[in-house]
Amino acid sequence: MIGNLKLEPAISRLDLLAPPVAAALEVWPADAPIDGDQIMVAPIDGSLADTAEFCQAYGVGLEESANCVIVAGKRGELTRYAACVVLATTRADVNGLVRKHLDARKASFAPMDDAVRLSGMEYGGITPIGLPKDWPVLVDARVVAMPHVIIGSGVRASKIAIAGPALGALPGAQVIEGLAREA
Repeated sequence: MIGNLKLEPAISRLDLLAPPVAAALEVWPADAPIDGDQIMVAPIDGSLADTAEFCQAYGVGLEESANCVIVAGKRGELTRYAACVVLATTRADVNGLVRKHLDARKASFAPMDDAVRLSGMEYGGITPIGLPKDWPVLVDARVVAMPHVIIGSGVRASKIAIAGPALGALPGAQVIEGLAREA
């Protein structure tokens, strides 16, 4: 039990997930550090999906929550996207490590409309599970060190609980020391 969330195996509650997240769970790799049935989901009030409000309402510590932010890096006419997974107590180093990783001259948070359209997920619920295959998933080492974290589910009306190491083993994931800085 985490906070006062009513967790259930996500694979049995695909109705609580965005379609790309549900599709990713249905083909969860057998060699992942945790079994797909160990990924849990809990319904929440979608109006409380933003991290601070969610943590307060559901008794979850900020240090147990991870945010997934979509970054757009540009070099000339080319735009590359990446997902950054960082603890809620930190902020992604967008203009440093992320920009360099994307080999971009300029990097910033992707515009909300682009992030939603390209991910197939709701704003405020974007998660690293089920993102486009050509997007790198950059995971701060502090996230992977956590026994579990709460992340988005692709929709605002639920949250996923997952072992930190499993996030570092997602397709396209790279664990990066110092990806985030203290908030």
